[in-house]
Amino acid sequence: MSQDTDLTTLTLAEARDGLRAKEFSSRELTQSFIDRVAASEKLNAYILTTPDGALEAADQSDARLGRDDARALEGLPIGVKDLFCTRGVRTTACSNILGDFTPTYESKVTENLWADGALMLGKLNNDEFAMGSSNETSAYGACINPWRADDGEPLVPGGSSGGSSAAMAARLGLAATATDTGGSIRQPAALTGTVGLKPTYGRCSRWGIVAFASSLDQAGPITRTVRDSAIMLTSMAGHDARDTTSVDMAVPDYEAALTGDIRGLRVGVPKEYRINTMPSEIEALWQQGMDWLRDAGAEIVDVSLPHTKYALPAYYIIAPAEASSNLARYDGVRYGVRKAGDDIDDMYAQTRGVGFGDEVQRRLLIGTYALSAGYYDAYYLKALQVRRLIAQDFENAYQNCDVLLTPTTPSAAFGLDKGATDPLEMYLNDVFTVTVNLAGLPGISVPAGLDAKGLPLGLQLIGKAFGEEELLRAAQVLETAAAFSAAPAEWWTKS
Repeated sequence: MSQDTDLTTLTLAEARDGLRAKEFSSRELTQSFIDRVAASEKLNAYILTTPDGALEAADQSDARLGRDDARALEGLPIGVKDLFCTRGVRTTACSNILGDFTPTYESKVTENLWADGALMLGKLNNDEFAMGSSNETSAYGACINPWRADDGEPLVPGGSSGGSSAAMAARLGLAATATDTGGSIRQPAALTGTVGLKPTYGRCSRWGIVAFASSLDQAGPITRTVRDSAIMLTSMAGHDARDTTSVDMAVPDYEAALTGDIRGLRVGVPKEYRINTMPSEIEALWQQGMDWLRDAGAEIVDVSLPHTKYALPAYYIIAPAEASSNLARYDGVRYGVRKAGDDIDDMYAQTRGVGFGDEVQRRLLIGTYALSAGYYDAYYLKALQVRRLIAQDFENAYQNCDVLLTPTTPSAAFGLDKGATDPLEMYLNDVFTVTVNLAGLPGISVPAGLDAKGLPLGLQLIGKAFGEEELLRAAQVLETAAAFSAAPAEWWTKS
């Protein structure tokens, strides 16, 4: 490799192979990313950096690489969403309520990554408690999309994992951890021209991840390529006895599944995803995706998911209801921010009033209402029944196909402040993604083209439960056919 090569342009797989071939050291690789992160503060992708710890870990990895004792992710620097607890490093879920909370324990996902030799560049920005679709609700301020339209308007990177997606688009790490409750991996990936993989519910442990909605949350990676996502998932996944929703199944070698052969694969196209408000360019890209997969030997079949129209309302009852229960623990007593009051009830109210942002408060109120006496049956219970019907729709569809192909989002990246002015419009951004979470299925967004303003658009593939191998194989074929190579102009590194 040339000495002039910018190491931050490498994919995770390329960096891994380069380290093992001793073309460069982990310290050199890590320093390159540390420097690039330091020059990219305008994006606000990282809310905390750990350069000293990263370089120390890099030196340890270099010692192992020198002994030819490399682990799966040896010496590879990554970013971590601020929802993952990291021992000795501040973790706040980007909320004021947690203050400067510093965990004394490690999330299972990051524990797995460090055990495989990965090292941490820092904590990535996200919507407060993962509640948002634009990364504007963060207590640390909005994260900015590296991509800009021709008019130069600042755009959102999607949410809640906006810091993770922006970091990947701007080359501020080789990979990033993320979480997906209603589309929070796939939607930001689509808006930034990156790859976002949401695994099957239970595939990755939720232990040590700050909870939003426990029956929907799932950890996964955002990367620059499908291969990189496969590599990351192999390390992130695995059974954890501390998480009762973690599935005790062997973890396949997902990278080995990338054969490039999808001949005979049946790709379902759900008619209910053809919405009236869909831009023609997204409709055209969807058709193009079908053609690419057909040309690779797949069979395109029409399927129906008849309860899709009820997915958003069901999600925005179930998710806030679970959030209202999960976030009840933040009371100002044991840790985090405490605001004095006249009595304990007033102290709770004052603490939560200053600690939680507007969007979190909005969802907690909705959730508490849905669970209250007299409304539980009318709202929450009915939403659970709808959820079961949506899962049944997928089960029926998969009798006729192996994976589903849909758009990831109804539009490209949009301007800042949209969520503040119209929360309902913001919620509609999840229209193509929430069904996957309600059914507990794996999904992946692959960058597939640009809109008329030169902004990235993604296509989503949805797989069967624990069918990530097949899903990733199809995604790589789609990625190869799309040949997406566009990159944002680097406005953020200029003074």
